[in-house]
Amino acid sequence: MKNDKELEQFWNKKAKQVLLGKTIVSVNYMTKDDADYMYWSKRPIVFKLSDGTTCYLSCDDEGNDGGALFYSKNGKHDELPVL
Repeated sequence: MKNDKELEQFWNKKAKQVLLGKTIVSVNYMTKDDADYMYWSKRPIVFKLSDGTTCYLSCDDEGNDGGALFYSKNGKHDELPVL
């Protein structure tokens, strides 16, 4: 079993492989049909990256429902809520 530091290193590496250096090419809320397909009652933000990867937010790591996107800039915090 990996210790906390190894686990963090593993997931940091994975996140960089998926996201780093890519450009967001489209952003929209998940369609009702796609949310229904996933058995979700909430529709999160979906964004597509320049390499074709589609990203969406979930309320937990088991994919039980859509999740909100929180962000901050210049010390100000806000969110894009689920619909």
